[in-house]
Amino acid sequence: MILIFGGAYQGKLDYALERFEDKKIIRYLDKWILDLVKENANVEEAVRQFIADNSDAVVICNDISCGVVPVDPVMRKWREAVGRTLAILSQKSDEVVRLFCGIPTRLK
Repeated sequence: MILIFGGAYQGKLDYALERFEDKKIIRYLDKWILDLVKENANVEEAVRQFIADNSDAVVICNDISCGVVPVDPVMRKWREAVGRTLAILSQKSDEVVRLFCGIPTRLK
């Protein structure tokens, strides 16, 4: 698995399409996590199954863990779940890239 993360509109998809055109690209992981949180699902269990099912994919996720902590309890839970998911994915990924201002930084 290859993980690409960063803030919104930083060029993650363009980078993935340019560099990994022959691989399956999964986007909007953060939105899927929000759906799980709203359904009160076990996010960690779902993420571990996601990893097993998509071990050869390029995964793109917005990092929402920086910035203002939301007042809404569901949004706070979502923020925490995305941070924990990125930590799990980073450990399991073969490559981890952070994009900031369109500049990729390979972390792993």
